[in-house]
Amino acid sequence: MMSQQQLEQEEEALRQQIRQLSSSQRQCYYEREKQEIKDPDTFAALNYFFVAGLHHLYLGKTAHGIANLVLMTIGLIFFSIGGWLLVAAVIVIELPQLFWSQRIVHQYNNQVMRKILNDLQQNR
Repeated sequence: MMSQQQLEQEEEALRQQIRQLSSSQRQCYYEREKQEIKDPDTFAALNYFFVAGLHHLYLGKTAHGIANLVLMTIGLIFFSIGGWLLVAAVIVIELPQLFWSQRIVHQYNNQVMRKILNDLQQNR
């Protein structure tokens, strides 16, 4: 995972590319950005309150989200047998993602920005 400083530098480079777009392209860019950019606090809240993988679904990572949801369901159903599975998933998978939620979403948003820019540049 990139450091916060690297993510900020990448975002600034992308913002410079956005400033170089024509006004109509910029308007189109910002309309798409408004729809596709995700909020780190929402990601963290979904992770904190619903450890069942909803935060992955929020970022469009369907397979990962469903895998977490299935793992959580199995752990709850078979808590006496699979309780360790539930605890392990929370400690090993979900807890680090909660702590890194700002970076995870920042990286996702940079990817969204890059994709929108590429789409606009290809449609010139």
